Amino acid sequence: MKQKTKKAAAKRFTFTATGKVKFKRTNKRHNMGNKKASRKLKLRSAGYIFSGDIKHIEKCLPNGSK
Repeated sequence: MKQKTKKAAAKRFTFTATGKVKFKRTNKRHNMGNKKASRKLKLRSAGYIFSGDIKHIEKCLPNGSK
């Protein structure tokens, strides 16, 4: 059988050219007026998944995130 992509994971993670897994920060959708500027500044940057968790993400995204 064909492997299917977990759509929830596809919406959250992308693979970089070097094989790292990148994700966007949470808590940036609403109530932005109540958050400090320093917090919003830190939420701009993307994060990278730890190397131990990459295997699980690769199982969820067998064809890579497109």
